Amino acid sequence: MTQSTTGTAAAQPLPSPKERRRLREAKSLSEEQVAAAVGVTRATVRSWETGRTSPRGRKREAYARLIGTADATSTSTPPPTPPALPQPPVDAPVESPTGAPVAPPTESHAETPTESLAETPAGSCGEAPAEPPAEAPTEAPTSSPTPPTASPAEAFDALYRHTAAALFRQTYLLTGRRNLSREAVGKAFDLAWQRWPEVAVDRDPVGWVRAAAYEHAMSPWRLMRPEHRRADPPPEAPGPRALLDALLSLPPAYRRTLLLHDGVGLGLPETAAETEASTPAAAGRLMTARAAVAEKLPELATATAPAEQAALLHEHLGALALAQPATSLPVPELIRTGSERKAQLWTRAAIAFTVLLIGLTLITLATAPRKYETPQSPAQKVGGVPALGGPQKLTPQDKKLQKKLGGELVHGPARLVPRVG
Repeated sequence: MTQSTTGTAAAQPLPSPKERRRLREAKSLSEEQVAAAVGVTRATVRSWETGRTSPRGRKREAYARLIGTADATSTSTPPPTPPALPQPPVDAPVESPTGAPVAPPTESHAETPTESLAETPAGSCGEAPAEPPAEAPTEAPTSSPTPPTASPAEAFDALYRHTAAALFRQTYLLTGRRNLSREAVGKAFDLAWQRWPEVAVDRDPVGWVRAAAYEHAMSPWRLMRPEHRRADPPPEAPGPRALLDALLSLPPAYRRTLLLHDGVGLGLPETAAETEASTPAAAGRLMTARAAVAEKLPELATATAPAEQAALLHEHLGALALAQPATSLPVPELIRTGSERKAQLWTRAAIAFTVLLIGLTLITLATAPRKYETPQSPAQKVGGVPALGGPQKLTPQDKKLQKKLGGELVHGPARLVPRVG
């Protein structure tokens, strides 16, 4: 008896849809290549990576092997090699907004342990160290160091102390507004505590909170509020002021891509995934943003190699971020209590609204009539009707003549001759 391969293929583990796309882009595979290798259409691959559907059977096993998540002990046949498709040249020059060619970005600085403004050690209140280093700290780990037996509150507090200060500085580089950055960080951690079961098992809790803070800070609706309409005074030094002005002049998507890749130190596939763009689109945004910033910073324009330009920009962004104090951030206990209080208020409001709706429904059912009767319209005088016509009433003479004629009526041809008299 041969064992069916359907059950084996269905048991192949698959990561989340977002992780599937990241793994595919990390292997430099396009949707067309994956579709040709697995034997499906491009729309099917896209639905797999958006979470609408999931592969089954042999296609699931082939897809898992293709993105590198299949079990090493599987005895199934490996999927065919994807056909080579024409890819855009990576080293092709891209024109900047002024028309000058710009070299494409490289990811060498993201792979090496360079310094970034991703995370800074903070105290219990999210404060920066008393003697900040001259350069930004090293690249952020994917998760905060917490004990394996820590309670949810302790794990949340550790994540907050590990991330809040650096996240505040990053958000300031995106908006140029300290109050909005502080509000965005608080809102992001408030949302993280509400969804802590989801955040706790995420492979990158720092990235989860960072994405939430960026989305809140860069929403155009926030700038319509009176307290956020005007940007804070720029730095007094000409260099940091020029860099901040260059960042704020970029479109939001380009600004976020530049900060994540050259500031935080994420790789190009991770940057594309967090900005919800394809890898070629993220590379184009990165090169355009670098060219626009280099026009306002002479020291960046002198760098010819992409790696050197990225390193200089990384250093300047770290210095500008560390210049912003993060001493006004609330303690994590306030974030947790405020989030719990807000959740309780929303829950009570929902319960009260439901009870009110049920009460109004019962009152309506009790007071509503059981049978509908059409109301009679009031009487109205009708005009324009002609007078009653037809034969009039018989007079006494007419009745006498009628009686006489009835009595004298005979059968036959005889005729009644009136008497003159």
